[in-house]
Amino acid sequence: MKRFKDLNEQEILALAISMEEEDGKTYGEFAQYLTKDFPDSAKIFTVMQQEESDHRRRLLDAYIERFGQQMPPITREDVSGFVKRRPKWLVLQSGINAIRQQAEIMELETRNFYEKAAARCTHASTRKLLGDLAQEEQKHSASAASLEKELVNEDTKKIEAEAQARMFVLQIVQPGLVGLMDGSVSTLAPLFAAAFATHDSFQAFVVGIAAAVGAGISMGFAEALSDDGSLTGRGHPLIRGLVCGLMTTAGGLGHTLPYLIPDFRVATGIAVVVVCIELVAISYIRYRYMDTPFLRAAFQIVVGGFLVFLAGILFGSL
Repeated sequence: MKRFKDLNEQEILALAISMEEEDGKTYGEFAQYLTKDFPDSAKIFTVMQQEESDHRRRLLDAYIERFGQQMPPITREDVSGFVKRRPKWLVLQSGINAIRQQAEIMELETRNFYEKAAARCTHASTRKLLGDLAQEEQKHSASAASLEKELVNEDTKKIEAEAQARMFVLQIVQPGLVGLMDGSVSTLAPLFAAAFATHDSFQAFVVGIAAAVGAGISMGFAEALSDDGSLTGRGHPLIRGLVCGLMTTAGGLGHTLPYLIPDFRVATGIAVVVVCIELVAISYIRYRYMDTPFLRAAFQIVVGGFLVFLAGILFGSL
């Protein structure tokens, strides 16, 4: 993947064109999905789609004037620093709140991109165009935020507070949840394999600690290096990495600490109870912050965790 700071002005314009094409198509799909049950909201997305089309046209005119007809094939997936978006079908199935949240995040990311791009361009007309588009994307953000007011009848200040809360979810809750899920599930197999292989609480504790700390370090680095947050608004990579790493370690420690109890059977029984609590907690967090139906979240997490748990017992009993 290319770094944003390494792109030249031709690639920046080509990337902007592909982003407008993708966002316009996404808004069109949102509008089509909402037309039946939320016609007023659908109209907002239709207008936003038309405006994205106008942005694309203006960018294309600027590109052709400067660089001709040939355009490098570059998309947001080719450049580091962009957040990975949820599949559109999953957003649509999650309801209008999830659609609204996705639209706000898209507009924030696009606005950040134009601001950064304008600052890097030296060609006057291109810089002006990118700056103008950044301002227009800010208006789009206000249009997307107006859906909040339509849904819950709150004033603008409340809308802005909710938008900030959603960014908190993006910057803190999301990496924390990823870490908690990984730490809680991935450490089950080595911990219980060691426990049933040795029937020794201390040996199981050592393996569990090693697995939890190792997973925390790995996940922390992976999250911190995923993007620098400059374009996505996801916050400082070190903070995200620290949150993800600590939550991963915490997820593994929860069912490891009971093995400080010398009695193997008692320790294992408590550890199993802790595992159940962890899986329910993860399911609730996904339901509360990620717009995932609780039963679906519980099924996914519990089944996955149970299979990993059984794998640990199976290998430990060999």
